[in-house]
Amino acid sequence: MSKYVTAAEAVKVVKSGDRVYLQAAAATPTILANALTERASELRNVEICHLHTEGEARYANPEFAESFHVNSFFIGANVRHTLKAGNGSYTPVFLSELPRLFRKNVLPLDVAFIHVSPPDKHGYCSLGVSVEASIAAIENARIVIAQVNPQMPRTFGDGILHESEIDYLVDVNVPIYGHDVKPFSAVEEKIGSYIASLIENKSTLQMGIGSIPNAALSKLTNHKDLGLHTEMFSDGVIDLIEKDVINCNYKGSFRGRALATFLMGSKRLYDFVDDNPFIEMKESSIVNDTARIRKNHNMVAINSAIEVDLTGQVCADSIGSTMYSGVGGQMDFIRGASLSEGGKAIIALPSITKRGESRIVPFLKQGAGVVTTRSHVQFIITENGIADLYGKSLKQRIKELVRIAHPTHQERIEKEYYETVNCM
Repeated sequence: MSKYVTAAEAVKVVKSGDRVYLQAAAATPTILANALTERASELRNVEICHLHTEGEARYANPEFAESFHVNSFFIGANVRHTLKAGNGSYTPVFLSELPRLFRKNVLPLDVAFIHVSPPDKHGYCSLGVSVEASIAAIENARIVIAQVNPQMPRTFGDGILHESEIDYLVDVNVPIYGHDVKPFSAVEEKIGSYIASLIENKSTLQMGIGSIPNAALSKLTNHKDLGLHTEMFSDGVIDLIEKDVINCNYKGSFRGRALATFLMGSKRLYDFVDDNPFIEMKESSIVNDTARIRKNHNMVAINSAIEVDLTGQVCADSIGSTMYSGVGGQMDFIRGASLSEGGKAIIALPSITKRGESRIVPFLKQGAGVVTTRSHVQFIITENGIADLYGKSLKQRIKELVRIAHPTHQERIEKEYYETVNCM
C-alpha cells in the first residue's frame, strides 16, 4: 500500500493530548502544520514543540488555544506572542542536549512532522537543510509524517533516512524558506573587522546568520586554511569555500568537512549545499558537543547578545523578563572554544540599540537571563573596540567594557555601577 497521502489525510493520526515535533528553521513543514490547524475544532491539548521555525504558525493563534499549546525550545518571531497570550511556553535547553530529551523520554513524542527530499532510487531521503534534533524525534516518535519536496537540497551526514522509517509521505513542491543576504552597515563592518583581527590562519569558525557574521567573513579573504564547525551557516561562507580559504584541512574534528546542524540563506546557498559532500550535516548532539568542538585548535566562536553587563554577564535570550529567543547553542560553543588550544570565545554586538539605548549596561535588566556567565566570557566586541576579559578582575572588566560602550553612555554606566556596588 502506498504511503503517499494528502496532508489532510496524514494529520488525522494526531489525537487530542499528543505531543508533535516540527522540524526547524528553513525546513519547517508548514503544509503539515497548517493541515493540522484545520483540525483544531476536533482536537484538544495538542502540544506542538519545536526550535525556531520559519513561515506562518497558524496553530499558535490565540483562537486555537484550547486545541494547541506551543512549547518552544527556541522562540521565533512567529510564536513569540504565545508566551504573553498564555497558549505557549518556553523550555530552556542547550541545543546539544535537546535530542537527549527525546531519547530519554523526558519529552515523549507521539508524532514528528519533517520535510525531506524525494527518495532516491534506493529509497533514501534527506532532511536537507535542518537536522538539529529531528533524528532523535524520528527515532522516538510513534508516527513520522514527511513533506516530500523536490526543492529540498540533498545533504550528506546524519540527515539521510530510508522511506521505510516514514509512515506517511505528502508530496509538496514549495520553495525552502530563506533569507537573502543584506548589506551590512558601517557599524557592522567595523565590528566585523575587529572580529577578523582575532582570527588566525588554520582557525576553525563558528558563526551564525546575520550582518555581523557576514561582515567578519568578508574580511577573511586573505586568510588561509580555515575550518568550519558551526551550529549553522549562511551565504557568507560560500565565497571563502570556493576560494579555498575555508578548506577544513586542519580541523581536529571532522577534518576535511564543513560541519553544521542547520542552514539558512538564499537559493544560492541551497544550490551550493545540494549533493555537496564537503558539507556534513550532523545532529546537534554531535555538532554542539563541547568535547568535539574543543578538538579544533584555534576554535573561534562568534555569538551575539541582547545586552552585556559591566562584569561580563551575557544576556542573549530575553529582554528583561520577556523571553525573546532562547539558549540555543551559545554556551556549547563558548565553552568549546574556550577549552580549545588557542581558541577564542567572542560576543559581538553594536554598542547601542536602534533606539539609542546602551547595550553595555551597569546591570542586566530585572528578570534578564544569563546565557553566558561572566566566568565563561573571553572577548566582547563592539564597533568601539575589543574588550579582552579573560583572566581580568571585576575592576579591570569594568574599565574594558566602559571603553567599548558608546561614548554617549560611558560616563553614565560607570557611575551607575559604582554608585550601587561598593566592592569588587
